[in-house]
Amino acid sequence: MYWTEFLTVALVHLLAVASPGPDFAIVVRESVSSGRHAGIWTAIGVGSGILVHVSYCLLGIGLIVSQSIMLFNLLKWLAAAYLIYIGIRALRAKPADPLQAQQALDAVAVTARGAFVRGFVTNGLNPKATLFFLSLFTLVISPQTPLLVQAGYGAYLAVATAAWFCAVAMLFSHARVRNGFIRLGHWFDRMMGAVLVALGIKVALSELH
Repeated sequence: MYWTEFLTVALVHLLAVASPGPDFAIVVRESVSSGRHAGIWTAIGVGSGILVHVSYCLLGIGLIVSQSIMLFNLLKWLAAAYLIYIGIRALRAKPADPLQAQQALDAVAVTARGAFVRGFVTNGLNPKATLFFLSLFTLVISPQTPLLVQAGYGAYLAVATAAWFCAVAMLFSHARVRNGFIRLGHWFDRMMGAVLVALGIKVALSELH
């Protein structure tokens, strides 16, 4: 009965998740700088962050956020500050000794929790994700759709997002990319830092329509 609605939700989500943004940037950076496991944990964190947006939409809090410029501005400034903070840290990256760089790439277990948190916070504080889910749950998903079914949509969105970014993590943590990072890692870090700072500024300048 709800297959048509679900397929619409899945298609809209696919188009949105494939568009490069803060989530993509943070997964790529973690994958290249810290290896596959860190990238995958970051991807799982991003997918888990989806549950934050789904939860407040199901609870009706999303409607309050969409009507409150103050709350929206608070959210976007927190997100912007976080992205700019990570970006500035990356911009300060210095050349590393090849042996130390390889050891850092191998020490992924230590950074798993931090990678998850970075992915979770990046998505959870993303105001564009907020606007996307508000639109999804008000324009695409019918108010008559049972909450249990809507929760099922949300679970799918979280799993699909994590799966997509796990694929991204596996691609960018390929052996050749990692070996290139050992030689040029600080330049890549600086480039991704500039991207994150730019995304942070873009988020800060975003407006609630």
